[in-house]
Amino acid sequence: MREAILLVGGQGTRLRPLTINTPKPMLPVAGVPFTVHQILRAREAGVTRLVLATSYKADVFASFLADSALVGPDSGIEVVIATEEVPLGTGGAIRFASAMLESGPDEPVLVFNGDVLTGLDIDGLVNYHQDSQSDVTLYLTRVDDPRAYGLVPTNEAGEVLQFLEKPQTPEEIVTDQINAGCYVFTRNVIDSIPADRAVSVERETFPQLLEANRRVSGVVDPGYWLDLGTPLAFVQGSVDLVRGFAPSPAVTTPSHYLALLGAEISRSAELSNGTTIGAQAQVGAGAVIDGCVVFDGAVIGDRCRIRNSIIGAGAVIENDCTVEGSVVGDGARVGAHNELRDGVRVWANAVIPELAIRFSADQ
Repeated sequence: MREAILLVGGQGTRLRPLTINTPKPMLPVAGVPFTVHQILRAREAGVTRLVLATSYKADVFASFLADSALVGPDSGIEVVIATEEVPLGTGGAIRFASAMLESGPDEPVLVFNGDVLTGLDIDGLVNYHQDSQSDVTLYLTRVDDPRAYGLVPTNEAGEVLQFLEKPQTPEEIVTDQINAGCYVFTRNVIDSIPADRAVSVERETFPQLLEANRRVSGVVDPGYWLDLGTPLAFVQGSVDLVRGFAPSPAVTTPSHYLALLGAEISRSAELSNGTTIGAQAQVGAGAVIDGCVVFDGAVIGDRCRIRNSIIGAGAVIENDCTVEGSVVGDGARVGAHNELRDGVRVWANAVIPELAIRFSADQ
C-alpha cells in the first residue's frame, strides 16, 4: 500500500471572489475540479489510499466524493476526508490527517499541496527517499524569480542545508531552488509533529529536523510546475492542461479548446489557446475567447472579446464587452460595452450597468 495526504484546507484568498462559495481545490481546471487531477495523478503513481486534509468548506469535498465514481470500489484508490475544526497550518494538518493513515512507522507517506500543478516523477521521488534513507524528501524546482517562495539550498549529495522563507533582500537569495509543494515523509516523522496546535512544516518542522541532524533531502525535478494560487496562474494551468503541456490522466486528448456537455457555441465564435467552456454555458455570435476559463452556465454575449480571464458560474457578459486579465464572479452580470482589464475583479452576483467600466484595476 502507498498512502498520501492531500492538503486542501486553505481559503484561497488570492482567487476571490471565486473561492467565496467554493474551496480553491474544487474550482474546475480544464473541466474538472483541480482535486480530481491530483487524485488521478496520485493513483497513477501507485497511491491506493489518500487522505484529503480539509478545513475551509469541507462539505464541498464530501458532497463531491459522495457523488463521484472517481473513488468508487473499482477506482483503485480509496479517498477519505479528515476535517480540522480550526486551521492547523501545513504541519498541523499533516499531523491531524495522519490519524487516518495505515502506514507503519518506517514507511513513506506522500504529501501534496492542494494548489500545485506538476509533472513531477512521483515514483522517482519516493524511490530517492527510500534509497537515501531520508527522514523527509522535498520536491524542488527552479524559478527565475524565487522571492515569493521558500528557498531550499542543497549540497552535492542532495542534502538540504537550510530553509529560507520568502527572502527580503538580494543577499538572502542564495539559490533558485524552491519548495515545490510535494514531500515524502517517513511516517514516524509525521508522528513527531505536535498535535492539536498550528504548526508550519516550512518554518518549524523542517528547520527542527535539520537542527537535530536528521536526513532532509531535496530532489530537483526539471519538469512542469505551476502554483495555481492567483487568477492568471489559475488560467495558465487550465490552458496548459487543455493543450497537453501539463500532464493529467483527466485530459486524454490535447486540444485548442475544451467545451463541456451542453455548451452552446455560435458557429461564428472563435475559441483558442486552451480555453475551457463549461457545461451549459453559452457563447454568442462573433465572440472571441482566447486562453480563458468559462465556468458552467455562464453566458458570453455577441462580439465579446475575452482573454486570459475567468468567468464564474452563471455569470453573464452582455454584448460587445472586453474582458482581459480579469475575474468575473459567480452570478455576476456585466452590462454591454464594458471594458475590464488588467486585474479587475467583479464580485459574485454584482451587476455592472452598461458602459460603466472602461478602466484597468491599477488606474
